[in-house]
Order: sequence, then structure tokens, then C-alpha cells
Amino acid sequence: MNINRIKTRLYNILEANPEGGLPGRLFGIFIIALISLNVTAVIVETVENIYKTNPTFFHDFDKISVLIFTVEYVLRIWSCTSNSKFQRPIKGRIRFIFTPLAIVDLVSILPFYLPMVVLLDLRDIRALRIFRIFRLLKIGRYVESLKIIGTVFMKKKEELAITILIVLVLLIIVSSLMYFVENQTQPKAFSSIPMAMWWGVAALTTVGYGDVYPITPLGKFLGAIIAFLGIGIFALPTGILGAGFVEEIQNRKNNHKVCPHCGKEIDDK
Repeated sequence: MNINRIKTRLYNILEANPEGGLPGRLFGIFIIALISLNVTAVIVETVENIYKTNPTFFHDFDKISVLIFTVEYVLRIWSCTSNSKFQRPIKGRIRFIFTPLAIVDLVSILPFYLPMVVLLDLRDIRALRIFRIFRLLKIGRYVESLKIIGTVFMKKKEELAITILIVLVLLIIVSSLMYFVENQTQPKAFSSIPMAMWWGVAALTTVGYGDVYPITPLGKFLGAIIAFLGIGIFALPTGILGAGFVEEIQNRKNNHKVCPHCGKEIDDK
């Protein structure tokens, strides 16, 4: 078996492609299990009573995990030229490194190596360790439902951008109005328009923390209207994403059928 065939085989296994066969599925299960254990370890470490009983175990487990993820990352970079998008040896690999999932792979191991090359105090190192939680995003390669979420966000990015713009414009307007209405009565709570934006965010999202709120009759009237507007405005992206999920799932059902013998998807195209 020549080097190109080995590289292609390895790429299909690492990327969980159907061509990866049983080794690809087993590797995907192994990585998902390792990621789940890593996230569990990060959460459990914050419980001091448990962490203090055996801190060496957590450190050793992290080292082993980083070693596995590092080897995986290096092999992905080496084998990515099997994909026609990244077939150029240097430019292709650079392009692959800056793909979203490759960036996630790098971020998941970078906090371990960064203190070795940059002088950091204990607080910075502790802050970096929390970045290990981003290893959870690596599951996106192996879970089909997460792939659908990413596809929907990409297809609906223009519509979502418009709704975000609408929310920002509305936030500026309502915060400005509330500042001019409440400033004289509550000079500390509504000392400026940027300060009023905190109330605007709480009102538009209908969270209502209660630390800042209008007390004048006109302010309360505006607050009630803005709260209702917030419900309607934040329903827009929900509707867009909901419709996107339905469209994507329907497209996948129309474009693929399942083989009754092996259970694999068959592309009609």
C-alpha cells in the first residue's frame, strides 16, 4: 500500500467518512467517549473536595488526553491533502488549519502547551485550563445532528444577521428613550445611554433582573411596550432557525435513502 492510499485511508477514518468503515466508526466512538470524559473531568475538578483527594489523577488524565488529541491533530494536518479542497501540500494544509473544526482542535490542546512557551502566573494558567471545555465542540465531527445545526446556521446567516441588526437598532432606540425619561429621577441607574442599555438588554430579552427598572409612570409605560416588543423580536430568529431545520431535514430525506441491507445512506444523485 503506497503512501497516498495510506493517507486517504487515514483521512477517511479521522473525518468519520463512510469510506472509513468500521475503523472510522470505532475511532469516532473512542473520540466521543474521550471528549465526554474530559468535559466531565473539567466539571468535577471545580469540586475541591473531589479534586484534592487525587489531583495527580486529573493531571495525568489531561496529559494523556492532550497527547491523543495532539497526535490526532497532527495526523489530520498530514492527511488533509487527500481532500481535493486541500490537495496542495503547503497552501492546502494552511487552508485546512484555518477551517472551523481544525481551529477547535487547536484550541482544545493549546492551553496545555502555552505555559511552556509563555511565562504565565497561576491565575492565567487556571483561566487557560477552562478552555479545555472547548473540546466538547470536537464532537461536531461525529454527531450528525450537530452537523445539521452548523449547516442551518450557514444557510440562514443572512436572515439571522438581519434580525441581529434589528435587535441592535431597537436596543439603541429603547435605551435612549428610557435614558431621557428616567435620568432625572434615577441619575445613578440611568446615568447614560450605555448604562441604560443594560436595562434595554434585560427588557428586550424579557429576563428582567430587577436591579435596574423604570419608576416613573411614563417609564413604566415604555417598559411594558418594550417588553412586548422583545417577545416578538426574539421570536424572529427562533422562527428562522426552526424553518431552516425543517428544510434541511426534508432536503436530506429527499436526497438520500437508506439501503435495507447495510443501513447506509445511498445518494440518489
